Parts: sequence; C-alpha cells; structure tokens
Amino acid sequence: MSFSRTSNQTYCKMEEGYELDLTYITERIIAVSFPRGCSEEIYLLNLKDVTRMLKSKHADNYLIINLSERRHDLTRMNPKTLDTGWPDLHAPPLDKICTICKAMESWLNADPLHVVVIHCRVSVASFCLPQSADQALDRFAMRKYYDDKVSALMTPSQKRYVWILNSLLSGSMKINASPLFLHCVILHGIPNFETAMCCPYIKVYQGMQAVYSSGIYRIGSNHRDRVCINLEPAQLLKGDIMIKCYHKSDVTSEREVIFRLQFHTGAVQGYNLIFEKEDMENANKDPRFPDYGKVELIFSEGPERIPGKFCLWQNGPDVIVDYNTADPLTRWDSYKNICDEIFLLKSMGGHEGVYGWGAVLDVRVDEGKKWQELR
Repeated sequence: MSFSRTSNQTYCKMEEGYELDLTYITERIIAVSFPRGCSEEIYLLNLKDVTRMLKSKHADNYLIINLSERRHDLTRMNPKTLDTGWPDLHAPPLDKICTICKAMESWLNADPLHVVVIHCRVSVASFCLPQSADQALDRFAMRKYYDDKVSALMTPSQKRYVWILNSLLSGSMKINASPLFLHCVILHGIPNFETAMCCPYIKVYQGMQAVYSSGIYRIGSNHRDRVCINLEPAQLLKGDIMIKCYHKSDVTSEREVIFRLQFHTGAVQGYNLIFEKEDMENANKDPRFPDYGKVELIFSEGPERIPGKFCLWQNGPDVIVDYNTADPLTRWDSYKNICDEIFLLKSMGGHEGVYGWGAVLDVRVDEGKKWQELR
C-alpha cells in the first residue's frame, strides 16, 4: 500500500488485491471506503492492512467513525470506534449528522495529534465537517472530496440532506420546529409496471418507524393522469420522514418499489412539496416511471380537512382502493430490525446510533444551540 498526494489530498495507491479507497481529505480527516462488490475475504484483508497503517502512523490517536452497519471485526481491531451507521443508500437522520460532527469536533480539539477516520463498507457520503482553526482550508478540501469522489455516488435523498445541512449552517434556512399534518400524496403520471393495472400503495416512516400504511390503489389501464392517496385522518409528522411507494403485482404476488424519498419537516417551507423523477430513489433510474412524473405532498398545520381541497383529490371510477390491511405482503416492514435495534440501544442506556456495542471511547458531546435546534 503506497500513497500519492494530489491537490492537497493524499490518496491510497491500490495494489493488487486491494479494493479500498483511502483518502486523507485533510491532514486530520481520513476517509476509508470499500466498493459494494468487495468480497468479505478481501474486505477483512484490506481492513487488517489499514489498521496496521493507522497504528504505525497515528498510534492510539485515531478515532474511527463507522457509517456502515455495526461490525465486530472492525471494533475488535480498532477499540476506539463509534458505530453511527444507517441503512445503505439512505440519508442519515439530521440530528445524527449533527451528533457525528460534534463528536468529530470534540475528538479533534482534545489533542492536536488526534485524527478521525470515516469508515464505510461502501462508498462513503461526506456529510460532516467539524469546526477548526483551519476551517476555510478544511471546507475546501471537503468540497473537493465531495465533488471528486462522493457526489456521483449519492442518492437524491442523501444530496437533499447535504443541502439541508449546508443551508442551516450557512444561515440561509431557519429550522421549522412545528409539526406538519400530511393530508395527501399525489402521484402525477402513472408508472407502467404492468400492462393491465398499476397497484401502488405507500408506507410513511418517521425516524425509520412505520406510522402509516395506505390501502392498495388499483388503477385501471385508462387512468394515466394521476392518483391521489388520501390520508384519513391526516398523519402528524415531525423530524426525519421517509415515504416509500410500492407496486403490488397481481401476477407474481410480490411487491416492487416505485419510489422512495426522504425529507425533514424542519426544512419544509410552506404546505406542499414536489419531487420530480430525479429527486426520488428507484424512480430516478426506472424507465417505467414516466419522465414527466412527479410526487406532490400536501400538508397543513392541523388535522382538519383543508376547505375546498378534498373534492380535488378524488380519483374517479377507474381507481379502486383495497383496504385489506391484513395482507402480510403490505404489512411487512423491511425496517423493523433497525427500529428494534434502536430500541435495544436506548434500553441499554446508549445514544441512538452513536455509542454502539464495543465502543469504549467516551466522547462528551456539547450540544450547542445550533445543533439542538435540529432535533
């Protein structure tokens, strides 16, 4: 393993058998990531070599922040590890980004020899940049790393969260602390999932916990304009929200994701949000989702029906809603294990997603006003 320096950043030169990407973003912030196709055997081999390199260069002065799923082998080799991971290809909770930033800042400020290693099992998305005396230079280096290595690999929701965080830190956006009530999800443009009928339904998550599941909307072949999924009663939402829309196939009795989108209610200005095709996961790369298609979310500040709007959200006779919520396919929640793990961590006295099992480092996080407002 050898290193080369380019434009104030140091890159690992990958030799035969190496699949990692190691970059010194700054002299004290290091990113280590592995491609999705990397086998477990190659990953472990590379991880051992990286650990040896870190110990030889930085002794016990490095802290690993793991953005991937918890791994006992990583913690065993590197006891100073903070597990902060979230599901792959998803945006992290906004308060978790802030907590990571503060943990980095606390560690780096404690000793000038301290360095931070950002570890990810797949290509890492850089959300975090601590404050420092070399802030301008660090921001330039982080921006270069983001543009050169990260941006093209990020999902639309991840990019949205980077934009939200940057807007809040720059002062161009003020956090909206009020909850919102979601009344309607309008799908403009019907995806062509099956010749005869498209059957979408949605699940709404707050903090990765399912809070709402709709009925299945069976859309006739002649209905190609839009479909309105009404939430009765309106759903109270606050914080990190994810909406996932599925198509339930009558042919295969399986489900496919039509789109997934994430947002934070604190960044919502007004009472409607519109997501174009390129703003949503799955839909942005699926030719069955029309290029002109988009998703519109209608909110209000209260649960009451919006006067004069409900009649506009009727779908007509070509759309039949199946409210058979006992169907195990529609009830199945792919994020249940994540919610169970968060509950277990909280019951053990740990901080959600930050102080994971095996973490022996006690980082005192000073929750400043700017960070506290994001919770």
